[in-house]
Amino acid sequence: MHIFFTGATGLIGRHLCPFLLHHHDITVLSRNPTKAKVLLGHRVNAVSSLDDVDFNTVDIVINLAGEPIVNKRWSDKQKAKIRDSRIIITQAISDAINQCHTPPHTFISGSAIGYYGRQGKTQVDENNTEPHDEFSHQLCKDWELAALKAESDDTRVCLLRTGIVLAKKGGALGKMLPAFKLCLGGPIGNGEQGMSWIHIDDMVQLILFLIRNQGISGAVNATAPHPVSNKQFSQSLGKALSRPAFMPMPAAVLNVLMGEMADLLTTGQFVVPKKALENNYRFHFSEIDAALKSLV
Repeated sequence: MHIFFTGATGLIGRHLCPFLLHHHDITVLSRNPTKAKVLLGHRVNAVSSLDDVDFNTVDIVINLAGEPIVNKRWSDKQKAKIRDSRIIITQAISDAINQCHTPPHTFISGSAIGYYGRQGKTQVDENNTEPHDEFSHQLCKDWELAALKAESDDTRVCLLRTGIVLAKKGGALGKMLPAFKLCLGGPIGNGEQGMSWIHIDDMVQLILFLIRNQGISGAVNATAPHPVSNKQFSQSLGKALSRPAFMPMPAAVLNVLMGEMADLLTTGQFVVPKKALENNYRFHFSEIDAALKSLV
């Protein structure tokens, strides 16, 4: 098949591309096509504009592009950058698909568990109808609506509500490891907030699963079956590293350092992947101890 891919040089994309290249032709969108080919391999076709893609020849679109959400403090300007980097490209892809005579049969578009907003200790799945209205919810809601504009009898849309992706290099774990290795790691605030995570291997395999299973559409929670509290996660990471993990980070300090963005760390959700489990996806890593042990 011909697969068009945005965000291919990101954490998930770098791990997913080698699997796709075994069987499919891959076109990736990149601001720097030469760099993308160096990173992803010479067999990738890299373009710098959607205008260079004939979507009538594309079978599957995978859309994971977006400004990293925790790289900078959330000023109004940074919020706009986070939104625009996701919604403008997604809207443009939907418009291109809608203009096709033979549109892609599958559009897998990124989203995040931030869609649900803070949920306390309540366990949530894709059927949740009471998201907490905050920036992360509005961002994901508008992002998903932009993708759903491509939905038709010819094109199914899957919305990947992704949790905290755990990988050996980069991502959330890369930011946490230095402090934990120095015995300075520990829970954030009271440590009761939910952390819904997924191992990078399952992230990749779940996307491949969605490609193969044409009957799945709509929101899909890309999280492991057993979310944990921040305190449990900290203890498990300390255990995997053979380091103590009892140095708490006071929520008030984070609020001063990070402003509104601190809410991502001090609040959370316990999200379960109901749709994946109901469709018999088998997780390689369903427990946090095994996941972290494999990575660190």
